[in-house]
Amino acid sequence: MSETVFMIHGMWGGGWYWQNYKNYLEARGYRCVSTTLRHHDVSPDATPHGDLGTTSIKDYVDDLEKEIRQLGVKPIILGHSMGGLLAQLLAERDLAKALVLLAPASPAGILALTPTVIKSFWSVMKQWQFWQKPMRLGFDEAVYAMLHLLPPEQQREAYNNFVYESGQAAFEIGYWLLDRQHATRVDAAKVTCPMLVLAGQEDRITPLYVQRKIADKYKDLVTYREFPNHAHWLVGEKGWENIVGYAADWMGKAVKA
Repeated sequence: MSETVFMIHGMWGGGWYWQNYKNYLEARGYRCVSTTLRHHDVSPDATPHGDLGTTSIKDYVDDLEKEIRQLGVKPIILGHSMGGLLAQLLAERDLAKALVLLAPASPAGILALTPTVIKSFWSVMKQWQFWQKPMRLGFDEAVYAMLHLLPPEQQREAYNNFVYESGQAAFEIGYWLLDRQHATRVDAAKVTCPMLVLAGQEDRITPLYVQRKIADKYKDLVTYREFPNHAHWLVGEKGWENIVGYAADWMGKAVKA
């Protein structure tokens, strides 16, 4: 029976951006299921859902748990950016056979507001009560934060697919010290599955400092790898085949072990 890979996108994204990885992994014999988070299954031109701004990380995790339990198997969870944080929270609930985290957002306890992260989110952060509103980066901000290694036409293509994101979710990640719900807190002792953390050395929105802290949090469970000439958009930058290929090789070994 083939292993199931459950794929979780990051902020502003959708299941659409896993197509390269899905094609590659399915050719390797994996069953791939790409989810779309609550209120993200809309046209990029649509008015955001009225409840999106106050949707919590906990809401996303609860939704994903229901989806995973309906699979009938414990999957390998593949998460990118915020999806990588959601994957850690799902592993805490013992829902993952293994984790593959691509440039993951950090759980509570890791200071993520570095200068490049603040610059990436500045237009959002300077809005009063942004934590209660839907939010989306402007094109130039998205290029700076995530898409700067893509050719210009691919930058525009990716950005044109971005939808609005939850301001509350962003607040819970960046300002975890002020979050009374502790939505992004992960008890590392409850995470027992093998984990692969893959980082781009030129990442600005989840920089190497953050990635190394995440790897340190889970210690002996983690295989950690940094990729030169890559940034945040590991799902589509030139050379993405090397990244998913490395992940596929690791998954084969981790599941057997």
